[in-house]
Amino acid sequence: MLRRIVFLYAALVCLGCAGAQLWAAPASAEARPNIVIFLADDLGYGDLGCYGHPIIQTPNLDAFAKQGTRFTQCYAASAVCSPSRSSIVTGRTPYRNGVFNWIPAGSEIHLQTSEVALPRLLKERGYATCHVGKWHLNGHFNEPTQPQPNDHGYDWWMATQNNAAPSHENPSNFVRNGQPVGTLAGYSAPLVVEEAIAWLKQHRDQSQPFLLSVWTHEPHYPIKSAPEFKARYPDLTDEVQREHHANVTQLDHAFGTLMQALDALNLADDTVVFFTSDNGPEGDGITTPGRGSTGGLRGRKRSVYEGGIRVPGIVRWPGKTQPGTTCDVPVIGSDLFVTATEIAGGTPPTDRVLDGGNLLAALEGRPVDRARPLYWRCPIAREPLKTAMRVGNWKILADEPLTKFELYNLKDDPQETQNLSSTHRSKLAEMKAKLVKLNTEIEAEGPDWWQRATDR
Repeated sequence: MLRRIVFLYAALVCLGCAGAQLWAAPASAEARPNIVIFLADDLGYGDLGCYGHPIIQTPNLDAFAKQGTRFTQCYAASAVCSPSRSSIVTGRTPYRNGVFNWIPAGSEIHLQTSEVALPRLLKERGYATCHVGKWHLNGHFNEPTQPQPNDHGYDWWMATQNNAAPSHENPSNFVRNGQPVGTLAGYSAPLVVEEAIAWLKQHRDQSQPFLLSVWTHEPHYPIKSAPEFKARYPDLTDEVQREHHANVTQLDHAFGTLMQALDALNLADDTVVFFTSDNGPEGDGITTPGRGSTGGLRGRKRSVYEGGIRVPGIVRWPGKTQPGTTCDVPVIGSDLFVTATEIAGGTPPTDRVLDGGNLLAALEGRPVDRARPLYWRCPIAREPLKTAMRVGNWKILADEPLTKFELYNLKDDPQETQNLSSTHRSKLAEMKAKLVKLNTEIEAEGPDWWQRATDR
């Protein structure tokens, strides 16, 4: 019997689909699916052809969306990278799990081993585990002073602390299983996928199901794209824009290469694929190297408005999801932890608060069963409002002291142009009370690094 493969693709999480059917997690050991988490870096909600970009060429992801379900309200758990990633791995909102902000090299902030990480949980269930690409869940990378990917359950890993350096071209800062790799010839996303394929073919125990995390650097600064992808944009005279758009196409090519490898290895027929990003696009979209698109949403990376946190999300599970469908049920990065655990036949931890839920419910168009609302907090947000919470169609934003508020109905106003706080006072009071309660709970549980951090 073919093992089902679950592909969870980063920057993901927003489901609520029409016309798809939900299947229960497999019960038998033979039916346990493999799991792949593919996460892009700084990819905006509107950066893919299948999300409406008029120029950027993403043929592989566009085809992938036609094979599965595209989510219109998929959220990252944070407006910046490290917290978003920590939530995928733990199922817990970032301030709760301690990775409250992006992590500079040398920072004390790190994902603690007291957190139950997804690779460790699945490894205990007999999964082979691998992580390739960006890590960014510690400040002391490849040092004994903080946990490394293997300490969280990865059998095999090749990663960087943060960005590929000196750029995506010929990166020299990768570490494989604790040993520096040296300069690699090529470009980051294709190199990361090459490592993933090598692990699939040569290094994993093929008698086990597997968890494979593929976290690319593209299209994060410093951007560098192969000539073959830049050549696809001959009419762009702005070289910075050309470099960025080619970088997204480079990411798309790497994704397609992995999909082809799964086909060649006879693994794709029972594959669930979620593709997503860690946050919205970098820069101003006009003058800076980050020319990513929010698809018309307000805000960008480092903003708790929709453009900073809403990201692409695509899922494919042949024979399970119906091709070419869309979902509009809100989902978030922390849902991946619970979803992957339950798909693998496991039970999420019951000794701690989990903010995520099983997003497979959204594939039936049903709300995800979650005990707490969707919540975001970004201490380095571009705007004075740094905290947000969504309940149903309503979203409240607040400053960090929780003294100033804005209120939006996302169903009627996804661009967040009409602040309803003065006209819907009862709803504002209701949302304020919920936000204060949730924020207090989260602060009380998480490490207090955020109170004494100097790198905010």
